[in-house]
Amino acid sequence: MSARPLVATDRAALILQLVPYLIAKGEVTLAEAAADFDVEPEQMRAMVEKLTVIGLPGDGGFWQMANDLFDIDWDLLDEQDIILITNSVGLERTPRLSAREAAALLAGLQLAASLPGVGDAGGSKIVQGLLAKLARGASSAPADVIVAPQEVDDVRIAVADALQRGVAVSFDYRAPDAPPTTRTVDAVKVHIADGQWYLQGWCHLREAMRTFHLDRVSDVRLTDIAATHAADAVPDLFEPGETDVEVEVRYPIGAEALLGDYVIERRSDAGGLRTAGIRLGDARSVKRLAARFGGALEVLSPPDVRDAAREWARAGLELYR
Repeated sequence: MSARPLVATDRAALILQLVPYLIAKGEVTLAEAAADFDVEPEQMRAMVEKLTVIGLPGDGGFWQMANDLFDIDWDLLDEQDIILITNSVGLERTPRLSAREAAALLAGLQLAASLPGVGDAGGSKIVQGLLAKLARGASSAPADVIVAPQEVDDVRIAVADALQRGVAVSFDYRAPDAPPTTRTVDAVKVHIADGQWYLQGWCHLREAMRTFHLDRVSDVRLTDIAATHAADAVPDLFEPGETDVEVEVRYPIGAEALLGDYVIERRSDAGGLRTAGIRLGDARSVKRLAARFGGALEVLSPPDVRDAAREWARAGLELYR
């Protein structure tokens, strides 16, 4: 082998490859290592010797402890031309997840695997592989985590089947304070937000994209109707719709978390109370929000929503008499 000059960039690249090579080999002769890297034995010796001034920085950017640097068995190198790294400066350390961190990630993967199109065929193998790796990578055995939305499982399975077959689904849907309706929908997307499951798709009854809360869906069945809108874009889950209403309410400032993303405008604060505008999918939804506050939420406008909330509260009180 003829020697070839090593510029600084070549030497840096070789050293970066040299460390994992030596760790994997354990013991290796100087001649074998030189042949594998296509350099002269003396060039290999020089690179190995320089490893002993490379390592992890200590406090302030300076190496302070002996185990902060790579080290080799000098006797083996000098007497037998054998290279052996005796201190690898943490390159063999693997980041470890706590049991709680691993359990949280496992739960997220199991939840993702339940989504249509993710847990099928090749996607399922990838998810299962990740689950196994996460379980092995935890510092201790993660707790068993079961993600089971229960009442929405049948809906999700039916929607996944409909997406695969390219047909519409039919189901009974009951919106709050409204009689049930039968909907036929070209399913587009099933997803979860704030712990709640939703189906988005083209509703044949409304002739528009609609979002359905899966807790209100029942008796799901596949149809023979070809889905013609399954590839359509769906709006953001909580973006304003044509039927949305804006309601002005007043409530204790500290209780605003109960309104979540419904608040669109904070208007004034006085006496520990806040007046704000909120947006709802329909006027009837204000009753569910009011129930969270146990009487501490006041509906100010519009008048018809205020009157409806008052009548709802009065009817509820009558039940206790």
